[in-house]
Amino acid sequence: MDHSNQISPEQAILGVLSGKSGDDPFPIFKKTRAMGSVIRLPFPMGESEKQAWIVTHLDEAMKVLKDQEHFCVDPKSIDKNSNIKKSLTGNTDSSSLFLSSSLNAIDEPDHKRLRTLVSKAFTPRYMESLRPRVQKIANELLDQVQDRGEMDLVKDYANPLPINVISDMMGVPKSDHAKIHKWSEGIANGLGLGTVDPKTAQSLQDFGDYIKQLVVHKRKQPSDDLISQLILIEEAGDRLDEKELISMLQLLIFAGHETTSTLISTGTLILLDHPEQLEKLKSDHSLIPSAVEELLRFNGPSTTAGPRYALKDLELGGQQIKKGDMILPLLKSANRDEQHFSDSEDLDVTRKIKRHLAFGQGVHMCLGAPLARVEGDIAFTTLLKRMPNLQLNIPRENVNWHFKLAAQGLSTLPVSF
Repeated sequence: MDHSNQISPEQAILGVLSGKSGDDPFPIFKKTRAMGSVIRLPFPMGESEKQAWIVTHLDEAMKVLKDQEHFCVDPKSIDKNSNIKKSLTGNTDSSSLFLSSSLNAIDEPDHKRLRTLVSKAFTPRYMESLRPRVQKIANELLDQVQDRGEMDLVKDYANPLPINVISDMMGVPKSDHAKIHKWSEGIANGLGLGTVDPKTAQSLQDFGDYIKQLVVHKRKQPSDDLISQLILIEEAGDRLDEKELISMLQLLIFAGHETTSTLISTGTLILLDHPEQLEKLKSDHSLIPSAVEELLRFNGPSTTAGPRYALKDLELGGQQIKKGDMILPLLKSANRDEQHFSDSEDLDVTRKIKRHLAFGQGVHMCLGAPLARVEGDIAFTTLLKRMPNLQLNIPRENVNWHFKLAAQGLSTLPVSF
C-alpha cells in the first residue's frame, strides 16, 4: 500500500532512506522533483544546528558529486570537532574502519593517493580481460539448474556470479564465499540512515577480522590475485598502510558483488515486467549493453550517493545552503529527471544514454563500474540465450522489494524456464 498521500513527500523520502518503507519510491521521487531540485529533509542532525537536504534533479546532483571546491564527503574536512559523522554512522569501533576509512569516505589529497594506488590493479583493461572467467562462471551456475526447469534467480545466479568473480579476483578461497556473502548481506541490510545496530556492527567486525587474517596469509604466501598486488603496489615510494589496505579490501569485496547482484536480479524482474522490451533483447542480443545502461538508469542499485557536506555557504537549486549542511543526492530520482530523459518513467532498452548517475560521478565514481558492466552484459546475454522462455514463478504481487540507504534489491526471485 502506498502511504505517500498520507504524509508529506519529505517524510516519505525519509522513510525510504531509513529503510523503514517498503513502498515503491518512484512516485515519491516524482513528487519531490516537482517540488524542486533541492529540498530540506526533516532529518535530525544530533546536536548540530545544520540542515539536511536532498537533491532530486540531475544537474544539481551532478554538481554536488563533482564539485570538490564546495562539497566534501568527510565532515572533518570542515571542522575537526564536527559531530555530524556520529549521527550518521553511530559511534561503534567495529564499524568505523569500513564506514570512515574507505575511498568513499575521504577527500583529497588522500583520496587521489589511494585511488591512484588501487587503480594500478583495477584497470578497465583488466576488467575486460575477465570476460572468459565471468562467462565460465555464468555457464556453470546455469548448468546446475538447467535440468530443474526452475530456480531462485537471486540465490542461484545473481548472488553467486559476482561473488565468485570478485572473490577469485581477490584470492578469497572458494570455501569462504558463503561467509563473505552472509557478512555482506548483513551489512547491506543494516546500513540505513541512522546508527549502526549491534547485528550490523558484528557483521562489520567479523568481515574486517577475516580480511585482516587473509592479508596476513597473503603476505606470507603471495600469488597473482589483487590482494597480493595491492600489498606490493608502490607509487613514488608510497603504499597503502595496514588500515587503508583493510578498509580498501572490505570496500572492494563488498561493493564488488553487492551492487552487481542487485543489477542482475532487479534487472531481470524489470525485463519480465516489460515483456515488449524483453522481446527486443531476445531478438537482438547486441542491444544488451545499452539495456544494461537503461536498467541502471531506470532502477539502479543505489538509492542515494553517500552524504556530502557543504564546505562553505552557497546557493544550490534556489536554496541557501549553509557551511556544514548535509546534502544527499538522490541517484534514483536524478536518473528519472524529466528534463534530461524523455519519457523518463518508461523503460526503453534502445535508449541512447549520454550519462546517468547509477555509479555516481566525479572523483568518487564507483571504481568497479567497468566490472559491473562486463558482468551485467554477460549475465543477461547468457540468461537469455540459454533460457529464452524465462518467466516469473510466483504471482507478481508476491515479489518483495527491500529499500535501504545504500542499495535496494530482492531477497528472492523464483523463475521458471
